[in-house]
Parts: sequence; structure tokens; C-alpha cells
Amino acid sequence: MEFGEWISIGYLISACLFILGLKKLGHPRTAPSGNKLGSMGMLVAVLTTVTDMYLEGGAEWTLIISGILVGSTIGYIMAVKVEMTGMPELVALFNGFGGAASALVALSESWKYIENPELSLPTGLGLEVLMIAAGLSALVGWMTLTGSILAMYKLKGGVEIFGKWFRTPTWGPSYLNYIKILLIGLVIVLIYLSISDPRNEDILYSIIAVSSILGIILVLPIGGADMPVVVSLLNSLSGIAAAFTGFIIGNSVLIVAGSLVGASGLILTFIMCKAMNRTLPDVLFKSFGGSEKVSLTRTKVGSDAEEVAMMVDGAQKVIIVPGYGMAVSQCQHQVKEFADLLQDRFDTEVKYAIHPVAGRMPGHMNVLLAEANIPYDQLIDMEDINSEFPECDMAVVIGANDTCNPAARTGEGPLAGMPIIDADKARTVVIIKRSLSVGYAGVDNDLFYEDKTMMLFGDGKKMMNELNAAIKEL
Repeated sequence: MEFGEWISIGYLISACLFILGLKKLGHPRTAPSGNKLGSMGMLVAVLTTVTDMYLEGGAEWTLIISGILVGSTIGYIMAVKVEMTGMPELVALFNGFGGAASALVALSESWKYIENPELSLPTGLGLEVLMIAAGLSALVGWMTLTGSILAMYKLKGGVEIFGKWFRTPTWGPSYLNYIKILLIGLVIVLIYLSISDPRNEDILYSIIAVSSILGIILVLPIGGADMPVVVSLLNSLSGIAAAFTGFIIGNSVLIVAGSLVGASGLILTFIMCKAMNRTLPDVLFKSFGGSEKVSLTRTKVGSDAEEVAMMVDGAQKVIIVPGYGMAVSQCQHQVKEFADLLQDRFDTEVKYAIHPVAGRMPGHMNVLLAEANIPYDQLIDMEDINSEFPECDMAVVIGANDTCNPAARTGEGPLAGMPIIDADKARTVVIIKRSLSVGYAGVDNDLFYEDKTMMLFGDGKKMMNELNAAIKEL
């Protein structure tokens, strides 16, 4: 068998590992093994590509080894130092890097064929087709980079410059949508001009500049409540950029991997939109709360941990509803201790209600709870567990707001029609939250003020520690 055939087999193995890994990422229980399979697939792809370059005599070993070492070091440091609460920002940043890497490869490959007309194009492409693919890769790749960087700072809540904290704006006048359409049209015109004059590098630079501005303008007016959708969409775009680049360089595994990421990211995006009862155009072209917050006129007397502990005693069924507040306070381990105490001391049935958009990225709550070694069979999706709340003795809401706000059932306001966790149907509701402040949608939560609701005001970890201590003293 010739070496060229072995290269094709290597790419085939890599593609199979990507597909198997993606399949296993669909469930928290199998996600770790899916992640390993995906990593193995990427390793096989890299080794196959380097071997192919070596056989063709074009391997610059100094650059290759340096890139692997630098990239591996940066990846390891980020994986070790970034806390679980920072994972949404890290994912957003990685999406941007993926898109930019694909766009840079496409740009480099375009230059090679533009400056050396005697070279034969991959897979028999014409120069016009190459320029279209390069232009689309630049559009998607650079738009993904700038949009992802802005999304990262929106998830962080702002940026620190010279010791001062600046909040990331959520801003967008009505005419901004016309600017988005104008910029997309301008990129299409520039791609057409690049076909007519493929050796004009200024056109390629113009595509990069306009695409970068477009990425910022697309994400700028989107509020924090829509960030899970944005992260999913940017993930999809990074895959699409990779697929375009694979088309340019004639690399089958890049086309397969990019198409998988693009398709799965787009499916996840629509799942997130459905969970929020919003369409993708609404997310991209309409704001969702964020800019205007209601003024709070009601008050609620807070309870203490001892009161809640006494209510827990005798509860036969408790459903825990995690939210972003749990992630901020990093109290998932205290939540696990709370569940263990209920099960061991009172033989209480404990489950977790998971809303698809709880937190700042898809699966955020699943990741945090899995880190605390909470059994997967206790993590129940919203549509499966909502029917159990009427028979639930207590719902314990930790840092969630919009995802359990009954205002979504009224058909009015930013939350209208959004599927929510039916925590208000439990016999008793305990909400752990710093204050009565509204969520990203800017809507006051009537659940806070109901007679059956007990508010534990304070940091999630602090209040969970106090609650656990109170239960131990019973």
C-alpha cells in the first residue's frame, strides 16, 4: 500500500473518532469519553498532516514543533487555571480562535496560489471558486473572532483596563440592523470583486476589516440572557469556517470536522432558541431585556438557615433548581453535601431540575454538578421534571431567576412564552439569592413574594454552608 493511501486512512480514522466523540458528548455520563475520543481524533489528524507534509518535503520542523509546544503549553495553562465559572468565557474565546485559525489558513493558501499561478489548485478548483471559498472563510472566520471576543467580555460582565473596570455595553439603535445588512452586502460585493481581480490583495484585507466590524456589531446589542444562544452560534460558525478552509486546501478531515462542528452547533443553537421561545432572527436582530430593568417596589423578609432546616426535616421529596448564582459562588460541592444530608438523615428523594439555558452556556449546570460527582440519573431535564413539582415538598432554587419566573406564563414582556422550571408549583420554595434583583430579562419575579417562598439572602456558598450546618444540628 502506498503512503498516500495510508494518509487517507489516517484521515478516515480521525473523522470516525470525531463522529464517535460527538455522539458521546450528547450525554453527561459519556461526555468525558467523548472528549477523549475527539482529542484522539485531533491527534491522529495532526500526525497524519505532519506525515503528509514530510512526504511532500514541505515540513518546517522548527515551526511545527514550536507551534505544538507553544499551543500545548497555552492550552494546559488555561485548562488548569480557568475556574469552572470561567468556562463560558473560555469556550467563547476558543470559538473565536478556531474561526481565526481557519481564516488565516485560507488567507495563506489564497496568497500561495495568487502569487504562484503555475501551481495547480487542489481538487481541480478554478481560481474563481478558490476566491469565493477564501472570501467566505474570511467572512465567517474573522466575524467569529471579533464576535467571540466581545461575547467573552459580555460573559465576564466587562473588562479591566489600567485597574479600572468598564462594563461591556449592550447597545443597539434600531438602525443598527440596517448596518448589519449593509456590511453583509458589502462583503458579498468584495468577494465578487476578488473574483474579477484575484491578485488584488487590498480586496482581501477589506473583506477581513469589514468582517471583523460585522462580528462586533452582531454581538453588541445582544444581552446576557441570549449569551447561551450566541456561544452556540459562534461555535457553529467556527466549524463552518474550518469546512470552507478544508475545501480550499483539499483536506477531507477538515471538511468533515468543520461540517460536524457547524451542524451540531447550529442544532444546539436552535435547541437553545426553543428553550427560550425565541427565534434565531430575534436573537440576532432584537434585544432581550438587558437594557431596561424594572424598579423594585416590593420587599420580602428573609428567612434564616435554621428555619429552612426545620422545614427540610420530614420532606419526602426535594427538587434542587440550580442557576448561574450557583456557578458564581461555586457552591456545587455544598449542594452535593446538602443532598447527601437529606438522603442519609431523612431518606429524602432528591432530584435536580436542569433548564437548557441555565447559566451562561449550554450544559453549564450539568458541567458544574458533574464536577461535584452528583449522579447523572438525578439530573432531570426541564420537560421531564416539571410534572413532578406539584408532588414536591420543597423546591430549592440556587441563584436562578428568569428560568423559574412565572411571568413567562403571562404572555407579556420579554419572558413571554419562555418555557420555565415550575418551581412555583412546589409546596414550599426556598430561594438562595443575594437580593431581590431582577435577572437578565429585567423582569421582577413574583415567586420571590409568595407566602410559601422562603428567601435566604446571601452568597450561595455561604448560605449553603449555613444550611448544611443547621441540618446537622437537628
